[in-house]
Amino acid sequence: MLQKEKLINKVHNLVIDEELSGQRLDNFLFNKLKNVPKSRIYRMLRGGEVRVNKKRAAPSYKIQSDDLIRIPPFWAEETLSKGKPGSNLIKLLLDAIIFEDNRILVINKPSGIASHGGSGINFGVIETLRAARPDLKNLELVHRLDRDTSGCLILAKKRSALRELHKLIFDGAILKKYVLLVRGQWQGGERAVDASLLKNQLKSGERMVTIDHQGKDSLTIFRPLKVGIVASLIEAELKTGRTHQIRVHALHIGYPIAGDEKYGDSEFNAKMKELGLKRMFLHAEKISFCWATKEKVEFVAKLDKELEEFLKVLK
Repeated sequence: MLQKEKLINKVHNLVIDEELSGQRLDNFLFNKLKNVPKSRIYRMLRGGEVRVNKKRAAPSYKIQSDDLIRIPPFWAEETLSKGKPGSNLIKLLLDAIIFEDNRILVINKPSGIASHGGSGINFGVIETLRAARPDLKNLELVHRLDRDTSGCLILAKKRSALRELHKLIFDGAILKKYVLLVRGQWQGGERAVDASLLKNQLKSGERMVTIDHQGKDSLTIFRPLKVGIVASLIEAELKTGRTHQIRVHALHIGYPIAGDEKYGDSEFNAKMKELGLKRMFLHAEKISFCWATKEKVEFVAKLDKELEEFLKVLK
C-alpha cells in the first residue's frame, strides 16, 4: 500500500457531545486522527498544541460533554490505495447480524474475517460495517474474536453502551461460552484450567501466547458435550478474556483444537482436513449479561453449515 505525507493545514475546533464523554484525551485523538502516528499525537499533547477549553491537558484527561478541543495543523499519512470493502464482504456481514437495537449490534462473525483491519488486512468487521452503515458514526468493537474463530461479536452503537459493556467485561459480568472440537477422547468430565498467560511477539511480528507465571491470570472451564475416541466436542466458558486463551489452555491440558494452525497438532489437523474440516473448529456460541437496568440479554450464534456438516461426517 502506497502512502505519502499530507499537510492538514487547518485548525480544528471540536465540541464534545455526551456520547463521547468519559474517554481519555489520547484515545479520543487516536480515534479522530487515524492516519497520524501516535508518536506525533503525543508530541502535540506534550507541546501544548492540543488545547482543551483553551488550556493544556494531559493525555489521561477524561474528556467531558461540551469540552472544546483544539486540534492544530498536522502532518498525516494519506492512504492512496486502500479502496472500499467489496460488496460480497458487505453483504456477508450484513446478513450475519443476529440482533440490533439502539445501543448495540451483534453479529455471528464468519471464520476467516478479522475483527478489525491491520497487519496487511484493510477491512475487518468494524471497517466493513462502518462503510456499509454510515449512519453508525460511533460504531465500535466491544471485544474481539480471532480471525479464524466464528460466532458472537458485539459492537456498540453508542459511547455510553461501550463504556457500560467494558465495565461489565472488567467486572467479569459477561458470560461467554464457546464450542470447540479437540483431539482425542476427553477424560475427567468438567475441568477448570487456571494458568497464567503471557503474550509474546516473535521477530516476524507474529503473536504467540504461552503459559507463564509472570503472565496475566486466566481461567477457562471446559465441559464435555460429546466424547469420541478420535475427537471430542467441548464447551468452554471464559472466566477471563485473554488473547488466544481457549486455544492455549486446551493445548496445555493435552487437547489441542482441530484445525488450529498455530497451537494445534499437525498430524491431527491433517486427519481432520482429510475428513473435510477446512477451518479451526472454535465457535463463540453464546454471550449473556445484564445491563445496568437489570435487563438480561442473551445472544446465541448457530454453528455455520460447514461445521454442522463436518460433525455429521465425524459421527
